[in-house]
Amino acid sequence: MPITADTTIFDLIESHPYLREWLTAYNAHFDNLSNPVLYNAMARTATLKTAATVAGVSEEQFVDDVRTAIAQHDIVAEETSTGTGSGDVLDADESARRAQVLKGIIKKLHDGASVASVKAEFDALAQGIDSVEIARMEQALIAEGMPIEEVQRLCDVHVSVFKDSLDVAEETAVDGNHPVDAYRRENEVAARIVSELRTALSTLETSSTPEAQNAALTALGEGLGQLAQIDTHYTRKENQLFPVLEAHDVVGPTKVMWALDDDVRGRIKSARALVSANDARSLAATLPETLTMIDDMIYKEEKILFPTALGVLSAEEWAAISAGDGEIGYAWVEGPAGEAARVAATAVATATDGELLLPLPTGALTLAQLDLLFRALPFDVTYVDENDRVRFYSEGDRVFPRSPGAIGREVRNCHPPKSLDKVEKILAEFKAGTKDEAEFWIEMGPKFVHIRYFALRDEGGAYRGCLEVVHDATHVRSLSGSRRIVDW
Repeated sequence: MPITADTTIFDLIESHPYLREWLTAYNAHFDNLSNPVLYNAMARTATLKTAATVAGVSEEQFVDDVRTAIAQHDIVAEETSTGTGSGDVLDADESARRAQVLKGIIKKLHDGASVASVKAEFDALAQGIDSVEIARMEQALIAEGMPIEEVQRLCDVHVSVFKDSLDVAEETAVDGNHPVDAYRRENEVAARIVSELRTALSTLETSSTPEAQNAALTALGEGLGQLAQIDTHYTRKENQLFPVLEAHDVVGPTKVMWALDDDVRGRIKSARALVSANDARSLAATLPETLTMIDDMIYKEEKILFPTALGVLSAEEWAAISAGDGEIGYAWVEGPAGEAARVAATAVATATDGELLLPLPTGALTLAQLDLLFRALPFDVTYVDENDRVRFYSEGDRVFPRSPGAIGREVRNCHPPKSLDKVEKILAEFKAGTKDEAEFWIEMGPKFVHIRYFALRDEGGAYRGCLEVVHDATHVRSLSGSRRIVDW
């Protein structure tokens, strides 16, 4: 959560509970925060700007003090629990001091200091920085208000400063079924493809005949087609590894990496378009930077991301990641032998607010959350069990009327006689296993309604009922062109 003068005290403490005690120690006027009644009454409306006035300090000073407290807490907590690269646990005061110096070094880079001068300062500070410290440092910069785009812009410079320390760090060994092993094998293939593309690009630049240039462009097109599979590598990283790291408060580096991944994706797409257009000049001018970015990302993953993850994730978390990796797939390589194993919840857990969580293969939700989810669906769903009885319908965006009287009703009685034979046929096909889906669409005045039925089967293939999905697709049918999320 970005910390600004307009952040409320309530949001601040909800995100960083330890700050309640820190605030009461910061100024005696904040003692009321320890009173639950006064806290709920005042903290929801009071901003950091208001609190600064109460404390008698400038708005800028107070916001900076809060950001510093957050950064120190995060880094001290991480280093106290995991230790440094040498395996020693730093004294908390020394850890905080070192973190502040590291952040100062990076800020100098962002303010325009030369890499040489900053690197010398860093070398004087420490010889053996580990990946967790770098991750926490970038996260602290973002927590203090530095835009993610700014951290991304100089991410390569950050790595160059720490490269000597990172290069001497020993690689943590993992077995062949570990998710990191698959990432490393994919990176080996990616590095080889990048090398082959550089060779083809050199051939393109030195070709003296149209035939030689066409041959080089063909090789580049094939290589870029192979390289495009890196999207699967990035997607698995972003959707499988990043969420678990974020649960450990490793947030900043994941955001920076995701932005860089998207940049690489766009560049590969553009490069393939240039090949299709036979635009050798533009390709020669832009592709080298793209290939360097991919090499740099491989380095950051191998030297920062994977060591950080191996340092903070538990064996159980890695097992859960492994179970889901196969859902997204792998780039160029076969997945681990054990990746098909599924991790499912085996008992009902209790949420922090006392509500029961319903365990699902891909998460857990409370009944209230499930209700909200179904109400928010932009279509309506009805579930009919294996005995042809209506057991559930959603109360969201309905097209056809439903009432509680439908629950438990025989589904044949929910349709007019003229369509009963089709209902019978659909159910018969679903139960026989000869069909899994039935699809219809109708025009109802200005509305275009899309209707689908899906057979539901358990892991053994037995029929367990039917799902009806009805969608007023009028708006969707009218769309054309593109509007991406960045255009919203």
